[in-house]
Amino acid sequence: MLRRFLFLMPFLATIITVFAQEKVDQEMINKIREQALNKSKVMDIALHLTDLNGNRLANSPGYKRAANYAVDFLASIGIENAHQESWGEFGKGWELEKVYFSMTSPYYKPILAFPKTWTAGTKGLKSADILVIDLKDSISIQAYKGKLKGKVLLPDMNYQYMHSFKADAVRYTDEELQKMASAPAAAARQQRDTAQIRRMREQMQRNMAPQRLLNILKNMAKEEGAIAVLSSSTRNHDGTIFAQGGGSYKASDPDNFLDLVLGVEDYNTLLRIAKNGIAVKVDTEVKTKFYSDDLNGYNVIGEIPGTDPALKDEVVMIGAHLDSWQTGTGATDNASGSSVMLEVMRILKALNIQPKRTIRIGLWSAEEQGLLGSRAYVAKTFGGNAASPKTPAHDKFSSYFNIDNGTGKVRGIYLQGNEACKDIFTAWLEPFKDLGATTVTISNTGGTDHQSFDGVGLPGFQFIQDEIEYDTRTHHSNMDVYDHLIESDLKQIAAIVCSFAYHAAQRDEKLPRKK
Repeated sequence: MLRRFLFLMPFLATIITVFAQEKVDQEMINKIREQALNKSKVMDIALHLTDLNGNRLANSPGYKRAANYAVDFLASIGIENAHQESWGEFGKGWELEKVYFSMTSPYYKPILAFPKTWTAGTKGLKSADILVIDLKDSISIQAYKGKLKGKVLLPDMNYQYMHSFKADAVRYTDEELQKMASAPAAAARQQRDTAQIRRMREQMQRNMAPQRLLNILKNMAKEEGAIAVLSSSTRNHDGTIFAQGGGSYKASDPDNFLDLVLGVEDYNTLLRIAKNGIAVKVDTEVKTKFYSDDLNGYNVIGEIPGTDPALKDEVVMIGAHLDSWQTGTGATDNASGSSVMLEVMRILKALNIQPKRTIRIGLWSAEEQGLLGSRAYVAKTFGGNAASPKTPAHDKFSSYFNIDNGTGKVRGIYLQGNEACKDIFTAWLEPFKDLGATTVTISNTGGTDHQSFDGVGLPGFQFIQDEIEYDTRTHHSNMDVYDHLIESDLKQIAAIVCSFAYHAAQRDEKLPRKK
């Protein structure tokens, strides 16, 4: 028995050393868990950001309502300096006031349709013939010159309905998480990422060709007085419609031509009838409104000041983007993340935590247009890129933690290549193994606001979350509504994010940075 124990001692010593080096406050974690899991307000916050607010398109009235709510909420729980902070000019706001679309001949059929953002309306109810357009190349488009006035245009696209034999909602399996945890080191990953980027660029180039032709058609349609163009994709099926941007939104940009997105089943119905030589007539009325009284974009900022004289100027940040697209109410993208971050600040105040470092929240605007709000904030506050030299705050920054992958619970965290944080985060996740959060992966993930920090050399992290039905059903769609949130998952996320923020604020040193 003694011989077996002696054999195990080196392995036990390694485990003990890892966790002994990184302090974990289990007593505080227990208090955080009690607040997050049993006294949560996260669903009430989410309700205020979705059903009670409407969509939160950047610079729209809905975004401004949500930002006002967030500031008022933060102030009500005692967060200091809660305010909306302008980051510069964004452009026009936009709001959908009415949409109606139906086929009236050869028979009546109501059709669900959503206009893309920043598009013009119809200026009243219009009755129109469908005109099928061959988008083969720019020469084929010119064949329709002089024929577009008063028509609703239907590009002849091959959107084949694809049956799915997989569940919409999924969670990561143990095998998938283990694969993430065992991701290759930097050199192999660099080679893999380069190949992935090349494939993505090739796909983008393939997608650009039809989009370029569609833009040519829209310009001609606008000049000739067509009513609208119809769009779809193979993702738009079973009542779910993914509809996003319809064009530019800068103050000097003209209104974009009306682009209505339909489900693939309805799109194909119209196309099949028309291609069989039967005249298709539709009625449509779309009313939109542009706002140009305030062109600036605004983030929501607030903080709990640090209390340690030597560390109080150092900052730990948590954040999520507050803006959404227009078809739903942005529940999983990203009222979920914003609600969690507001809940984290509530928990910290409810427990009367006096952090050594300052803990600051940032709810970002215009993430959907390219991380605009967070990038501008980082450039102004911390600098570190070609256009913005590093500020003193850059050296005093500890870390940023982001949520923006839907309603799914946390399963771990992406290191963004920061190997120095691996043992730290492993220790911080250990108390949450019973809640399913165990995985630390060296891999990068993109597409959200932690990149604004990571891109200028600051430790910025996004958590690994269960996909649930993010890509299959809710992301940027009309199904992105309150009912698709999972309460228990959001409570779990809040507990883990709060613990990470607390421990980052209390540890002796700032989190290490990438070499």
